[in-house]
Amino acid sequence: MQATLKKMVAFQGVGLHSGAPARLELHPAPAGHGIVFRRTDLSPAVDIPARWDHVRPSKLCTLMDDGKGTTLSTVEHVMAALAGTGIHNALVKVDGPEVPILDGSAAPFVRGILRAGIALQQADLRAIRVLRPVEVREGDAFARLTPADHLEIDFQIDFTDAAIGHQEKRLDMANGAFLRELADSRTFCRQADVDAMRRNGLALGGTYLNAVVVDGPRVLSPGGLRHADEAVRHKMLDAVGDLALAGAPLLARYTGHRAGHAMTNKLLRALFADPAAWTWETCSPALEDRLPGAGIAAYDLAATAWAAA
Repeated sequence: MQATLKKMVAFQGVGLHSGAPARLELHPAPAGHGIVFRRTDLSPAVDIPARWDHVRPSKLCTLMDDGKGTTLSTVEHVMAALAGTGIHNALVKVDGPEVPILDGSAAPFVRGILRAGIALQQADLRAIRVLRPVEVREGDAFARLTPADHLEIDFQIDFTDAAIGHQEKRLDMANGAFLRELADSRTFCRQADVDAMRRNGLALGGTYLNAVVVDGPRVLSPGGLRHADEAVRHKMLDAVGDLALAGAPLLARYTGHRAGHAMTNKLLRALFADPAAWTWETCSPALEDRLPGAGIAAYDLAATAWAAA
């Protein structure tokens, strides 16, 4: 069945790039509503469907556009949290042009969703089944979708900084894997990139506490890494959020090599441009049990290292 939140939950923080205060509220929504963002700072308020065809190209984050000039940036972490907890319907109210970065991961959003509670709805859930391989490439980087019976993610990254280097990880996203393996992994960057972004008026809300900042072999953020491979885990978290913009759960294996937000969106555009590459499928109970977030509840937080943070 489809699912929404039992009650509203709010998050307060700052925008990663603007540095401006930002408040986000997740509200329950009826079956069939999907995930919709609402810019409440505008009059009248502007809605932006959380869908692949409302993504505007951006190198630094996932940027949504209503098609008439209103944008909302950095939606990937809250989208990953919603997908990873099995929320299909929600109204996401934001009081500015950027989602709050919080601690740089999806963990605060996941924690809030599970404490608010998940309400099952009396409506069938449909998934998108990938029928044949779809791939996009840019130089050495590529992203690919291939047929699978549930969502799998396989990711590789390569960075010259020794603190990151080469990392790879593969996960079956069923059985709460997002909660256990990915949710608390933070966005990361190099100190030189931070300096360059700030010279250009970006990353004004970034700190060593809401991002993993590295400089060659050194991790500059206090406390170091949450996982030895935190960087590739965060890239997988981003992929979960960006793939959720398909508008329904994906039955596919996603493979990313040095891929980012823009490439994953290009992959979705390539998928939906080919009607023979995908089909809708109404989920059976057995299939629902294999989807990200299936059966997750607040007590599952106790099994995570970050639950009390």
